[in-house]
Parts: sequence; C-alpha cells; structure tokens
Amino acid sequence: MAAPAVPVEVVEAEQAAPARKSKKKLFVVVGALVILLGGGAGAWFFMQGGHDTKTAEAPKVPVYLPLDTFTVNLQGAEQFLQTDITLQVADASQADAIKVHMPRVRSRLLTLLSSKQADELATAADKKKLAQEILAQVKQPFDPNGKPQQVDDVLFTTFVIQ
Repeated sequence: MAAPAVPVEVVEAEQAAPARKSKKKLFVVVGALVILLGGGAGAWFFMQGGHDTKTAEAPKVPVYLPLDTFTVNLQGAEQFLQTDITLQVADASQADAIKVHMPRVRSRLLTLLSSKQADELATAADKKKLAQEILAQVKQPFDPNGKPQQVDDVLFTTFVIQ
C-alpha cells in the first residue's frame, strides 16, 4: 500500500519550525556569552584600577638625619639662637657620608648661624631663607673635587631666640 500523499506545504512547515527554534536558541546563547565576556572584561578592568601596573612604584621612604643642637651668639645684640636642625637626604648612603664629615658640617653651620642678627630671623620667610642658606652650605662638596651632597630639605625642629 502506498502512503497517503501529504501536501508539500505541510512538509515544509514541519521542517521550518525546528530550524527557527534552533536559531532562536543560538541567538540567546551567543547573546549570553557576549554579556558574560563583556562583564568579565569590565570587572577585570575595574579591579586593575584602569592604570598600567608596570609603571607604579612604591613611594620612597624619606631618610632624616638629625643634627646636634646649635647654640650661637647672634650679631648686634646680646641675644643667642638655639636651634635643632634635621636634614632630609636622598638615601642612607648620603646620611652616612654627611656623618663622616660632621665636624665640617657643624663648622659651616655655626659660622652661618652666628653671622645672623635676631631681626634677620624673625619671620617665617626669614626662616625659610635661612633654611635655603643651610641647604647650600651642607650641599657643598667636602673634598675639592668631590660631588655635592644630595640633601632635599632642611627642617627646624626647635628654633629659640633669646
């Protein structure tokens, strides 16, 4: 017996229905993958902070070298200056180099400080100027052909004029 004839339109409709379902599934899966990958990439970028980690360096820890107290007579009146000075240097090797030559450093600074008058040290601007002068004295090479010291800052920890 021969099978009954099925109209062509019915056969095409049955074959087309599964194809549409599989295309819909494919679009959903691809869409979900795009969202997941995009979210993962976004999360990675956010966690990295949005900057290049190769160029990030740890901040350099400052090296301080406190000097012994200076007490000098000031010019002009019968007044004296007592001050404690701390130097901020580039690194520990610079601090060691200055320590080796401490008598020369103290001599330079005592000469500078004792050449001042009380009215030259009254304001904050005067103290800032003095700090620059001290910096220049400490940076001078200890040897005639030597390199200057790497001193970054001069800090007054006490400053008393009487």
